[in-house]
Amino acid sequence: MVGAPAFADAVRRAKAMPGLRVGLHLVVIEGAAVLPHAEIPDLVDARGRFSSDQLRLGVRYFFYPHVRRQLAAEIRAQFAAFAATGLTLDHANAHKHMHLHPTVGAMMIRIGQKFGLPAIRIPAEPPAVMTACGAAVGFGDRALYQWTRLLRHRARRAGLRMNDHCFGLAWSGQMTAERIHRLIPNLPEGESEIYFHPAAGRDAALDALMPAYQNEAELAALCDHGIRDQLAAFAGSPSKV
Repeated sequence: MVGAPAFADAVRRAKAMPGLRVGLHLVVIEGAAVLPHAEIPDLVDARGRFSSDQLRLGVRYFFYPHVRRQLAAEIRAQFAAFAATGLTLDHANAHKHMHLHPTVGAMMIRIGQKFGLPAIRIPAEPPAVMTACGAAVGFGDRALYQWTRLLRHRARRAGLRMNDHCFGLAWSGQMTAERIHRLIPNLPEGESEIYFHPAAGRDAALDALMPAYQNEAELAALCDHGIRDQLAAFAGSPSKV
């Protein structure tokens, strides 16, 4: 998130780990913009922050040409801010998966390619897998999974790399070690991305934006040697090679 308060610190840490592949987490909802309010007055409030109202934003991004022009300028500015760090752009996705919106997704791909974008995340969580893991899967989850086909089609047409599957939606903020151990044996064929929201401790921002998230438990899951070993064994299984 190039407009976030800890951006400079994150860049410093990333440069200290040259093997770390870093991507742009595009923010067009519930977060800070890069451009000043005067340049994108129809996108952000006086503090320069996007609304959390996903439906209202989605309607405005789709129907209003002047809003789309400002949106394109902000997306371009965020890619430019990433490029200015000197880090290699490995991939891009969007906060709250807003790149599933047809306008946002199209702009992210078109503008991103001008900055050398090679890959994007497709937030396609297979309902059958989550059902097998004991998660509650509803109509909305199944509809969202089908909707990801549009983004996949656009990414494929643009020649971008992408993941086959993505996990972390149904259990967002609750990706504990126990659940990851349950998920691994059910991973489908292809390339799966498992994403987390880890934190070493709670703070006011997490309490306000992610009150129900188990951020510390997710960090513990990422550091769990048992998960690492289980993944290694799973990847080496003849049936998954």
